[in-house]
Amino acid sequence: MNKAFVKESDAPESFEDDEEGLPALPAGSKNYMTPAGHARTVAEFDQLWKIERPKLVETIAWAASNGDRSENGDYIYGKKRLREIDRRIRYLSKRLEAAEVVDPAGREETDQVFFGATVTVEDAEGSHTYSIVGLDEADAGRGRIAWTSPMARALLKAREGDTVMLQTPGGRRELYIAEVAYLPIE
Repeated sequence: MNKAFVKESDAPESFEDDEEGLPALPAGSKNYMTPAGHARTVAEFDQLWKIERPKLVETIAWAASNGDRSENGDYIYGKKRLREIDRRIRYLSKRLEAAEVVDPAGREETDQVFFGATVTVEDAEGSHTYSIVGLDEADAGRGRIAWTSPMARALLKAREGDTVMLQTPGGRRELYIAEVAYLPIE
């Protein structure tokens, strides 16, 4: 068939398991997660696998039984959405397989920064508090940074009272670690 008559959407899709725009795990590492982050990931997986996907398969089967599929919006949209759900399910299942749940509240008392720590730092711009969480839990707006981020890497293994250097696009920042706590992260 001449390529002029093939729609872009008819071309085979890439079946990569990684979601676009989401961070990949460092090679050979575990997917560290807080208990709350693990629970959210499991809940999303269950919602997609047990509720959304079966309903969508039922809708697609109904739409397919209506005859001509080439102009059947329910069928076309349903198949596209099913591919999206299946891709997300594969991604979540791989993240859960590699998951290592670390409860910061259960950690013994220490003033050293490890995964799950809530760290208060001071610099020329003021005081900021960050929680070091898993890749899929990171949300800078809420003060949650991934353990693989440059900020977390600068803080990891430092102790309360230490000063660490962080290289940013705007230049070097000197961060004083004012407080290290291990609290439950929601």
